[in-house]
Amino acid sequence: MCQDRNVHGESSGAPMGGVYDWYQRGVKLLKEGSPAAAAALLERAAAAEPESRSILEALARAQFNSRQYVEAAASFRQIVDFNPAEDYAYFGLGLSLWRTGDVEGAQEPLAIAVAMRPDERHYVSALKSVRATLRARREM
Repeated sequence: MCQDRNVHGESSGAPMGGVYDWYQRGVKLLKEGSPAAAAALLERAAAAEPESRSILEALARAQFNSRQYVEAAASFRQIVDFNPAEDYAYFGLGLSLWRTGDVEGAQEPLAIAVAMRPDERHYVSALKSVRATLRARREM
């Protein structure tokens, strides 16, 4: 990755361009199958624009796809906190919690996502799987 240079020609450690450039490159990296690299770039963009839903969603997806489930859950939770009408953020939060092993915690955000979008098969399937896992654990 290219680095900005200060007046003395030393690297500042920052990627070239502005926040929008970082976002665009991060999304491109995510689409190209490099979620860890995307997450690193999008983390910088999110730090510069912490209330940007687009950046946070891309960051959360990159974190999830690079198996940074705790971080992804935190990012999806931020989106939900900013806008409780974001069904995809509830879904992502539920999946992230599930992947961290918090199956009980995953149930509520997935149920909210399903209540918001009952036609979304992925949401319904994930909620059914979480509930089946919880039932199986209780029967043990």
